[in-house]
Amino acid sequence: MMTTSKDNRLLREQAIGREGETVRGRACKAVRSVTVNGAESPLGWLLSRGLVSRRQFDAGEQLRRDWERGGLAPNVTMHWDAAPIGRQRGGSSGPRDLLAGQVDARRRFDAALAAAGPGLSDILWRVVCAGEGMRDAETALGWPARAGKLVLTIALDRVADHYRIR
Repeated sequence: MMTTSKDNRLLREQAIGREGETVRGRACKAVRSVTVNGAESPLGWLLSRGLVSRRQFDAGEQLRRDWERGGLAPNVTMHWDAAPIGRQRGGSSGPRDLLAGQVDARRRFDAALAAAGPGLSDILWRVVCAGEGMRDAETALGWPARAGKLVLTIALDRVADHYRIR
């Protein structure tokens, strides 16, 4: 089967184990490999395994889109805008102007998190927006293993109700 160059970047073979490694005192000869989709989000992973419904997935994707459109992600590069002219030393003239679309997306995002509730918005933000895996999010929040999936599904249901996704 032929793959395009884009597919090659997204799907790659990843080796599990090394030849000559010992497992329980025995040497391993064969190296196993799995196909890894580098573009798959943690929420997409949960959907592909039937752990969240399509409605919950769509609600999470809408929340992530609002987060990205609102410019809420941390900046990792330099702003190359012209330096603002100010009267004070340092030249700062205040916060950057936001576009109307960014303001609307931030309002939608804040309203969706408020609809999820204060105890549920933490896991929702970590998995959907920040792209943390479930295990990492549970550890960061100090929760026991497998508790995050249940809390995430409740939060996604509330966000789906907020966005009126059926």
